[in-house]
Amino acid sequence: MSQKKLLSAQEINIILHRLACQLLEKHLDFSETLLIGLQPRGSALAKRLVKILKEEYKVEDIKLGFLDITFYRDDFRRGDKTLKANKTDINFIVDDKRVVLIDDVLFTGRSIRAALTALQSFGRPLEVELLTLIDRRFSRHLPIQPDYRGRQVDVINDEKVQVLWEEEDGKDIVYLVN
Repeated sequence: MSQKKLLSAQEINIILHRLACQLLEKHLDFSETLLIGLQPRGSALAKRLVKILKEEYKVEDIKLGFLDITFYRDDFRRGDKTLKANKTDINFIVDDKRVVLIDDVLFTGRSIRAALTALQSFGRPLEVELLTLIDRRFSRHLPIQPDYRGRQVDVINDEKVQVLWEEEDGKDIVYLVN
């Protein structure tokens, strides 16, 4: 297994600040906006963005939730390994709010489709946007595109994008793994 570095810690930091600025530009005070990280890997990205928005840009009242999509996936019963569900933590109403779904890597679009289905359990949002750190082009199975993207990469189907976070993995780095 070989790996190639796609993004360093410094590049990730720059991208996160740009994404935070784009969110701020579109949503201003976040009073009508909810940020929802997709479990497990999108939650780390969502937490980091909220931290930047609060500390660097003094946005006070940001509603952050975490959504588990395990049982909403269309491949839920297809694999041999047992899937482990994560915790959903959404303690607010999504009705008539702007929701930004946050995930680390957009690949086929199936996880986002599952997230949209799971989100319906919490109400009917006014609008749903998608933010991803990495957008894998040329690999979509569904017509889903991010509204905010950190970096767009061309990846062969056998290759995998691996995102590591300081808080969970000990360092910030993005690899392309064969």
